[in-house]
Amino acid sequence: MKVIFLKDVKGKGKKGEVKNVADGYAHNFLLKKGLAIEANNASISKLDAQKKKEEKLAEEELEEAKQLKEKLEGLTVEMKAKAGDGGRLFGSITSKQIAETLKKNFSIKVDKRKIEMNDAIRALGYSNVPIKLHSDVSATLKVHVTEE
Repeated sequence: MKVIFLKDVKGKGKKGEVKNVADGYAHNFLLKKGLAIEANNASISKLDAQKKKEEKLAEEELEEAKQLKEKLEGLTVEMKAKAGDGGRLFGSITSKQIAETLKKNFSIKVDKRKIEMNDAIRALGYSNVPIKLHSDVSATLKVHVTEE
């Protein structure tokens, strides 16, 4: 019997796959537990429409990420911090502070977890901070730290 998997089933198939399985297995396990539906013309066309919709959404997300990248790369975020001798900061500038400044000053909402800083900024001056906007799109933001 041909079925379309609605959820991943270990050893049998992944979500969205159309596979031929034994009739008893399909009736007694997959269909009963809601893990699959019978593959007929209507359900196959519904699956195709759903896949097209998901592809379109993924394409739109990628386009939004590219637009945000252009916007971010044109910006320089100005931040003030207390500093001591030699330009060393008392404390540091973290990804959370950068995300809050972007939201407050430029109305750009970026999740602090997407800001990929190996270590916090601990010195005055300019720093380039990479931001992962999408699996295929990364931007570089300029952060200028000045003395308070």
